[in-house]
Amino acid sequence: SGGYYVAMGTDKIVAHPSSVTGSLGVIMLTMNANGLLEKIGVHANAITSGLKKDMGSPFRAMTEEERAIFQSVINGFYERFLTVIKEGRRNLTVDEIRKLADGRIYSGEQAKAVGLVDSIGYLDDAIELAKREAGLTEARIVVYQQPGEYRHNIYSRFLGQEGSGNFLANFDLMALVRSGTPQFMYLWMP
Repeated sequence: SGGYYVAMGTDKIVAHPSSVTGSLGVIMLTMNANGLLEKIGVHANAITSGLKKDMGSPFRAMTEEERAIFQSVINGFYERFLTVIKEGRRNLTVDEIRKLADGRIYSGEQAKAVGLVDSIGYLDDAIELAKREAGLTEARIVVYQQPGEYRHNIYSRFLGQEGSGNFLANFDLMALVRSGTPQFMYLWMP
């Protein structure tokens, strides 16, 4: 969703053959742990400057008024997202975008079929397309990375220093699982 939002600033979108795109929409997750905390004798107290300052707190149930406030904000963000998509995907009507933006995900091929991306390819294909569109024959590619981060694949955030050769030792699978974000992985996990 956020990645697609950013992609709206481009002229063309190239989706990787195994990409998952879409999830167009806005979500806010909260939880109410009040019952659990009461069972173990923990009580939270909030001292606030206003009645709504702790809305969304995991320590109490959300009121209907608070839910309506959050929904109003989410609806505003959603409408803005649709506007950004319309500006970036001129091939789609607002009604088509609204139909596509129900939160579902699309494979790269599905996204291409419905007009959310322009083509399927790899990074090299995207670079070649960008050069062609800009009328260039050569381009210098600049890649930014965090210090000490191995930059060659999506698992790099779990690695130690580049070239350390300790991929399995540095790969924290449970951190990946605990991240709470649904992820599609090619991974054997016995």
